[in-house]
Amino acid sequence: MTEPAPRAEKSEPGEDGNKPEPTLLEQMGGVSGLIYSSLPVIVFVLVNSFFGLTAAIWSAIGSAVAITVLRIVRKEPLQPAISGFFGVAIAAFIAFRTGSAKGFFLFGIWASLVYCGVFVLSIVVRWPIAGVVWNLLNGTGQAWRKDKYSRFGYDIATFALAVIFAARFVVQRWLYQEDYTGWLAFAKIAMGYPLYALGLLVVVWAVRRSDKRLKALAASAPKPETDAEVEARLREKYAQTPQTES
Repeated sequence: MTEPAPRAEKSEPGEDGNKPEPTLLEQMGGVSGLIYSSLPVIVFVLVNSFFGLTAAIWSAIGSAVAITVLRIVRKEPLQPAISGFFGVAIAAFIAFRTGSAKGFFLFGIWASLVYCGVFVLSIVVRWPIAGVVWNLLNGTGQAWRKDKYSRFGYDIATFALAVIFAARFVVQRWLYQEDYTGWLAFAKIAMGYPLYALGLLVVVWAVRRSDKRLKALAASAPKPETDAEVEARLREKYAQTPQTES
């Protein structure tokens, strides 16, 4: 009897030494990232409603500190927690200086306008931020900038992110002027990660579009001659050149 052919074993992600590509949710910080970014805002609004502005400010800062400590204990990346802590600290300081709960959201509102302007400017100067940041982090060089097709895709992705920041500014600025503090908190959360996820989808589309294009160009480009090929070609050329009589 012949032995049955061995079944091909399924390779587990990462067996070849490469880490599996992170999912969209993981790139956004996962579920924990959504909770961490929302918690100080929720704490601030709730405490302000029951105990006043001062208690709300210290509670928001305390929750940001607790999140940072929790990330350290769980050995999670600290960069999001640290940036989040400074964001909450700045927002709390503005709320304290203005003496108004809605001042807690003022920094984020104007930051959205600045981000929108920077993203649009990067398109105008032909250095779309989506392409610059992605290729810088992945060390893929500047080949994408030399190809109009690739750069156009990154222009679209960058413009999509600019639109997101513009929408955040317009909506939250209106809520600020109308003194809708509770709705401001809701808008900050709802227009945060969900809209960022949509923007990231456009960035992923631009990246895949550019990668496919650059691979096709690289495959169709003539291969450079080796030293041996150059020498052989020159020998053949001069061997066929007729010598003139003196």
